[in-house]
Amino acid sequence: MLIQPLAHAEAEQICNWRYDGEYSFYDIADSPGVISELTDGSYYSVKTADEGELIGFFCLGPHAQVPGGQIAGLYGGDGIIDIGIGLRPDLVGQGRGSAFLAAVTDYTVGTFRPRRLRLSVATFNRRAIALYTKAGYRRLAAFDSYGTEFWLMLYTI
Repeated sequence: MLIQPLAHAEAEQICNWRYDGEYSFYDIADSPGVISELTDGSYYSVKTADEGELIGFFCLGPHAQVPGGQIAGLYGGDGIIDIGIGLRPDLVGQGRGSAFLAAVTDYTVGTFRPRRLRLSVATFNRRAIALYTKAGYRRLAAFDSYGTEFWLMLYTI
């Protein structure tokens, strides 16, 4: 997989992705402010190595944090990078999550050398929780953010 900072055209494409059912929670609204955030250097595109097709994205740092977790003071700590990931909607549920998460993990660890990775996941997203658990993440805490329950999960390198 090819990973590089997210470009403007890719940000526009991601803003047009639409997830089914309750997963529409992850839809990103298209606006100048959102495009600016997606292209601020903390977001990365993930593309196929052969055709360069955009299959997902991820972000690192504060943009990967959820407001309810910030309010609860859950995001402190040294040597930790917060990550947030998004797989293209038509690829969800096809068994591609493990390779996608591994590529994100390998890039982040290889580039930034954290001791731990941390993520927040909505508890209704059982597929993602199963993926993260299988990859070695463990649940640290639960919190609410604007009426949605989240789990904070940690992966130790």
